[in-house]
Formats: sequence, C-alpha cells, structure tokens
Amino acid sequence: MWFSGSRNGKGGAGVDGAGRIAAPSRAISAQNGGVIRSSRGLEEFFGHIHGLSGLTLLDLGGATQQNVSFITDLGHRLYSENFLQILKETSGAEGMADQSNPGLIDYFLRQALDYPEAHFDGVLIWDVLEYLAPPLLAAVVERLHKVVRPGGYMLAFFHADDKLEAVPNYAFRIQDVKNLQLLQQGTRRPMQLFNNRSLERLFTRSDSVKFFLTKDRLREVVVRA
Repeated sequence: MWFSGSRNGKGGAGVDGAGRIAAPSRAISAQNGGVIRSSRGLEEFFGHIHGLSGLTLLDLGGATQQNVSFITDLGHRLYSENFLQILKETSGAEGMADQSNPGLIDYFLRQALDYPEAHFDGVLIWDVLEYLAPPLLAAVVERLHKVVRPGGYMLAFFHADDKLEAVPNYAFRIQDVKNLQLLQQGTRRPMQLFNNRSLERLFTRSDSVKFFLTKDRLREVVVRA
C-alpha cells in the first residue's frame, strides 16, 4: 500500500516493500554529475536494522524516488521532509535570518517535525543540522529525540574542516546499504561547524555517538537515541 510521508503535503510517499537487501555496489565513480562513494555511516545505520521489516523512517533531505524505492524495498515505511526548503520558507533567504526567534522556532518545528513521540525507528538527517543557529539547532535536536523511539538510530553528516566559510551543499541518493551518491548543489554558508567533542555535546542525551571521517572531509555520525 502507498504510505503518505507528510501531514501537510510537504513530504514524500512510499510503498511497503518485500524486505530485500540491495546488493552492494563495488564501483565508486562519477554519475549524473555526482560522485558515488562508500559510506561507513550509512553501512552502520542499515546494519542496525538489517533483517528487520515494517520500520518507520524519516528522510530530511526531501522526497526522492531513489531513496523512497530503496527504503520501501527493504520493507520499511518512509516519511520525507524537505528540511532546508522549509527552513528557507520560514526564516528568509537561505534560512539565515531570525533563527533565535522563539515564534519562528515553534513555527518551524510544526512545519518540519510535527510527528507523535517515538514515531520513528530511524532518521536520515544528512547534513542539514550545520545550517542551524544554536537556538534552533537545540530545539531541532530535542524534537528529534522526542519523535525517535528509544534505541532508534539517526545518521547525520557534518563537514570536518572548521575553517570553511562555505561548504558544498549535497543531495544524498542511496545506492545500496554501503554506497551513496553525492550530488553537489552549489555551496552554502554553515551557521556553525563541529568537531567530535562539540558533536558529543550536541547529542549528549543520546545513548551513543559514533564517528567516521571520510576522505572528502565529511564527518559521518551515527547516533543511537
């Protein structure tokens, strides 16, 4: 059956699948303007849910047919939210303004993360958190902890070079349980950049935080709620 991934029309949709695991790709190459590369964080995330079916996952990168098909073919339900687009619509150009405004924070959370407590078994956060100012970031992480069940997993990416004024803005496409396609969509100014210690503080309420540093200077973080 088709499963709607949004209450208000922003999200994507999926269909329950047959529980199959896609065979891992051996190649890492350029394709459709993007780069396909292995991802230890992705492998870790899917390793924790391997053999399970009927889970409910959230993708904050917006609905893409490739990710919807992959997740639902594993037998899971997928909700999608275009997190950065909602941020832009609620806080001005590129989502850079008024992120400390309590009214805006409340409105943004209602637009992007209006789900019941413990609704999700896992969240694909990707790189969206580094575009949030501290007040909004704290509120988003708190809300994620509420909507993810205890013991659920979250996968987030952060640029590891803390001296950059602008970072590549990626769209993430799942190839299989070990490989991602990264499609660069220009550059974007981060609100803040993180090291391992600051990420541990950010997810201090979590049961565990695991880091993987990639060759392209992305820090992949797997969080157990």
